[in-house]
Amino acid sequence: MAGLRARLKKTVVLVGMMGAGKTAVGKALAARLDVPFLDSDEEIVKAADRPIPEIFERDGEPFFRDRETEVIKRLLHEECGILSTGGGAYLAERNRVEISANGVAVWLRADLDLLWARVRHRNSRPLLQTSNPFETLRDLYEARDPFYAKAELAVQCRADYSIDQMADQVVKTLQTRPDVLETFDND
Repeated sequence: MAGLRARLKKTVVLVGMMGAGKTAVGKALAARLDVPFLDSDEEIVKAADRPIPEIFERDGEPFFRDRETEVIKRLLHEECGILSTGGGAYLAERNRVEISANGVAVWLRADLDLLWARVRHRNSRPLLQTSNPFETLRDLYEARDPFYAKAELAVQCRADYSIDQMADQVVKTLQTRPDVLETFDND
């Protein structure tokens, strides 16, 4: 993507399953487009002054989801940037409506095997703290896939792509939407 200058016109909201690469790809994408990188989960942790697993345990998932909606809404009304959301954020219709009205959803679409390879050795995923985490991940994947499919844009994740290659794929996809990303040649 050398020789490309771009101007982001809307916040790009990365959606998808845990392990799809929303944070890693989002940071690379923000750096490439020279815009802020925002992470809704990180903002919730800052506001609550405690980690997400503790929020889930102490206050429950409905409380967390309400805070998530508040944070997404706030971030969408700030400077255009790349916003990484938690895996469950896009399931709520209120979040999908807000994202569609004030940004663009990009689904980082990864298959179950790739997701499992990326999350299986991490204990930071509260929803996978079950007796059979793979089965739980598969159930989440099957339940959430139809919601993610509602995203305006989708980019297929591949195990052989580096983070930078995934960011390239997202940029190519965004270039199909001049209302989101305006590009200029450096010539």
